[in-house]
Amino acid sequence: MDLTVALVTDLHFGPPALYKGKLRKLTARAPELLAAFVERMNREVRPDVVVNLGDDLEDENEDADAVRYADVMRILSGLDAPVLHVAGNHDVVHLSADDLLRAWAPSGAGDRESGRLYYSRDLRGHHLVVLHTIEEKDRIIRIDDEQLAWLEADLASSSTPTLVFMHHSAADQHLVGNRWFEGRPHICLVRERKALRGMLERSRRVLGVFNGHLHWNHVDWAGGLPYVTLQSLIENLDEDAPGRPAAAHAIVRILPHRVVVEVEGAERARYQVER
Repeated sequence: MDLTVALVTDLHFGPPALYKGKLRKLTARAPELLAAFVERMNREVRPDVVVNLGDDLEDENEDADAVRYADVMRILSGLDAPVLHVAGNHDVVHLSADDLLRAWAPSGAGDRESGRLYYSRDLRGHHLVVLHTIEEKDRIIRIDDEQLAWLEADLASSSTPTLVFMHHSAADQHLVGNRWFEGRPHICLVRERKALRGMLERSRRVLGVFNGHLHWNHVDWAGGLPYVTLQSLIENLDEDAPGRPAAAHAIVRILPHRVVVEVEGAERARYQVER
């Protein structure tokens, strides 16, 4: 059965954010860009599911983050499709797992019974897995042993084609030219990525892995699997103010003999994977 998945990531609702003295994130444009994404999904694409890959916030403080996270959920609730949420590192600076799970409750995302931000769902003959990558600020990105054990059991329990969604990357990305992470793989790539990739490869049912965080479009191959990184919705494509937003989002179409990924926005890209 065909499946259409829409992806959006790194919305960064929050205060103005400079990087190296330049305006890199167009945070003030985030609400209008997200609303435009929702409108296009409902009017034109009509996906079976939307996956929000995380970093909804440009974190500031607990009160401001709670209000802005609620704003993100309110806008996304206008979608005519179910929504799965991924927790990004900015989202959990001031908000707890319980805070996020309460915000996700109307969409049914997360695992409220266990309090976990990683979970899986079945939809139209496909298995969708959401992982929670954990940042120790300026040190490492990791996935704990408990989550890896859960993932192994979850993959073994399903016999249907599987897609995996996470915030940080499990690929060995070549980072030269990345304005945020060149020379800093420890804060964008998962430390346990080799073990994680091996687990996904051994399942023989995973069709692709999708993430945000790195603020560029990128595709890597490992063990026959594509690892797709999506550009931020609000990334400034210019060097400084006033700026041009990437307005990035992606449509993933799972077809009988191939997977097609179309990145929309100002930096368009297309990847096709034969199954």
